[in-house]
Amino acid sequence: MGARLKIIAAMLIWGSMGLLVRNIPLSSGEIALVRGGIGVFFLVTVSFLMKTPLARRELIHNQPVLLASGIALGVNWILLFEAYQHTTIANATLSYYLAPVIITVLSRLVLKEKLTVIKGICILAALTGLALVAGVFTAAPPTAGHNLGILYGVAAAVAYAGFTLLNKFLKGLTSLAATIAQLGVAALVLLPYTLFTGDATAVIAGRTVLLLIILGIIHTGMAFWLFFSAVKDLKAQTVAVFSYIDPVTAIILSACLLDEKMGPVQILGACLILGSTLLSEICGSFNLRVVAHKPVKTV
Repeated sequence: MGARLKIIAAMLIWGSMGLLVRNIPLSSGEIALVRGGIGVFFLVTVSFLMKTPLARRELIHNQPVLLASGIALGVNWILLFEAYQHTTIANATLSYYLAPVIITVLSRLVLKEKLTVIKGICILAALTGLALVAGVFTAAPPTAGHNLGILYGVAAAVAYAGFTLLNKFLKGLTSLAATIAQLGVAALVLLPYTLFTGDATAVIAGRTVLLLIILGIIHTGMAFWLFFSAVKDLKAQTVAVFSYIDPVTAIILSACLLDEKMGPVQILGACLILGSTLLSEICGSFNLRVVAHKPVKTV
């Protein structure tokens, strides 16, 4: 399979994740825990079959960053899954896709990267788009649940931005090794949280088990493997363009399968968010020549 087909497949898989999460009757923490655990098992198996060493010395050297980024990843998953439960999949996805804009702002503060005029305009456009999606300018006030879902989506974007910036400090690790370590940390961090907040007496039906296995193997392990095996052979701006298959897929599937229609104002907001973040990422890829992790409903 070529690099372009791999990244398209990964984005289509991630774009359908919201539908899967909606049909799993467990808490966000429980879903995230199982996702991380199964994802680690799958990627370790892939690494073993491909005879790819995990570079133990490099893992130990990067331990503080891997720990912090793994925690950020686990928090990101919980918040994103909560967003799916409280608002439409389209709104949750669009709120989450503010992550590139937040990364741009934090990069200016943390990494002292230059904030260009174009990126400043993109930030304002994305925030305007979020306001339109959230219904700030509509006559009918949005419901409390809808607002909470939007807030969860934005919070997930903040957690993902932290995860992405932390990855910039990793040294000498392959993407596969870093991903396995971060998924493992996320699962370990989520374990006590889930035990404390979950329902230990809940009975999990066979259908739920099947959906969790699909989420862990297909939407986590396989999607990560496809993505990282593709990005090494593609230009950064190509990855940025293909990554927007993910939110478009989520919006189309939610409209077709869940009847979650978007009005003209929300469509305009979606165009502003996706268009501005895409432009910001392409401009950044031309200047920095780096590829950041994309959002995994991610990851």
